[in-house]
Amino acid sequence: MTLTKQSFHRALPPPSEVAMTDLDNTRGKEKAVQQSVTRTGMVVPKKRRTGRLVMHSMAMFGREFCYAVEAAFVTPVLLSVGLPKSLYSLVWLISPILGFMLQPVVGSASDHCTCSWGRRRPYILGLGIIMLVGMALYLNGDKMIAAFIDGRDKQQMWAIVITMLGVVLFDFAADFIDGPIKAYLFDVCSHQDKEKGLHYHALFTGLGGALGYLTGAVDWGQTVLGYSLASEFQVIFLLSALVFLICLTIHLRSIPEVPLRYNKEETKFLLEVTDPKKYSSIEEIRNGYLTCTEINAAAKPKKHAVTSHTETQRRMTLKSLLKTLFSMPSHYRYLCVSHLFGWMAFLSNMLFFTDFMGQVVYRGSPYAPHNSTLYLTYRRGVEVGCWGLCINAISSSVYSYLQKILQQYIGLKGLYFIGYLLFGLGTGLIGLFPNVYSTLALCSLFGVMSSTLYTVPFQLIAEYHREEEVQNLQEDKQDTDHRRGKGIDCAALTCMVQLAQIILGVGLGLLVSVAGSVVTVISASMVALIGCCFVAFCVRYVG
Repeated sequence: MTLTKQSFHRALPPPSEVAMTDLDNTRGKEKAVQQSVTRTGMVVPKKRRTGRLVMHSMAMFGREFCYAVEAAFVTPVLLSVGLPKSLYSLVWLISPILGFMLQPVVGSASDHCTCSWGRRRPYILGLGIIMLVGMALYLNGDKMIAAFIDGRDKQQMWAIVITMLGVVLFDFAADFIDGPIKAYLFDVCSHQDKEKGLHYHALFTGLGGALGYLTGAVDWGQTVLGYSLASEFQVIFLLSALVFLICLTIHLRSIPEVPLRYNKEETKFLLEVTDPKKYSSIEEIRNGYLTCTEINAAAKPKKHAVTSHTETQRRMTLKSLLKTLFSMPSHYRYLCVSHLFGWMAFLSNMLFFTDFMGQVVYRGSPYAPHNSTLYLTYRRGVEVGCWGLCINAISSSVYSYLQKILQQYIGLKGLYFIGYLLFGLGTGLIGLFPNVYSTLALCSLFGVMSSTLYTVPFQLIAEYHREEEVQNLQEDKQDTDHRRGKGIDCAALTCMVQLAQIILGVGLGLLVSVAGSVVTVISASMVALIGCCFVAFCVRYVG
């Protein structure tokens, strides 16, 4: 049978049917892409209820509660087990050094975690358990050693080792956990909910710190729990562990995560290839017809692509991660530098504030005999300094609520600038005019700085990611294999906290021993004002 021109045309479907088939294929592919996008967490999440955001913020409440307990009790604990003064700097430097080296690894690992429970929550749970273990060791280490080891000298040596290990583990996990918590919020919330969530984080951070300092101020030895347990430190551990476990459980059950998957979906290759027209992308479908061979090829799993991706992630080393951090866009680097200035100023004041109150404001001496007037005056100044830190925590919570109102009028740049400026002026006035009442009043400005550090830089990270996502949509990019991960960007910011601790641990202690505690507030003021200029002229703001 001869195929004539007329019979050939009759065999072809009408043009309308071809168009409808093409349209159906396009819609089907687009729907598959949308479903795959939803499964990989790239689609804009739905609006979250306020209650869910509050539940998500409970982790920050528990973390800061335990931080405040550590600040109140770690020095008495270290002194009680007989830690030599030469080892103080070692205790405070090990944790930030480990954090600065390993935090990018944790951030990148969470970006590529394929656990069915989610990307961030497994890491948050693991770090939370390490926090509890560290807190148990440094608050109960001497009692544990006394139960297993005989001999006073051996007990003291092992009590020092266990207590130091507990402090390092606790600081390590408490510093690390902030990055996955922030990345978790960014993954599951829309842009508006991210801003609300960060404000709630700052609010509950302040409340947790205030309650933790108040818990440390109570004489638990004279309570029922104090009589029931062996020491006051065990009472503090029991309360802290209970608060943290409740808060962590509420946080982990707040908002479900969408697990990240690299296989088991035939449409994943539409998202993971580097060439936007490879493996039958939407652009290819729009620009021409697909043959049956091409459709079958698009549906077949590309094992070499998965193997290559998995092998790349497996071979990722600390060197490549650090290279990624240093090769990030300039506006990310400038934001990290400004964050470093902020934390250097804040920590240089907070770490020595109670000592400043005792020595400079109250004019006492920690080196005087313990039954002398000078030493008792110093102790009184330390107690008043703890109340100042409590004022700082409360003002941080109040200001985090006011930030939502102020942002509508002055924007993120205004909030960032005001936080650094008020802190710099406040610490400068405290150093120039060390008076009890004026110092306590100016402690409220410390809360403005802490609330700023916990919210604005992370809001800028969210703005940068939002801008990149909009740009990718405008350019019609389907490639996600080389997208910047939120986890590693949050880790880069929180690394600046550890770097600030390292710098201060190496240099500020020497300055204090030479010039006294007054140098801490003066240096905090100078660094904050330098950071204020950096925030104003170097940090990039979107919109």
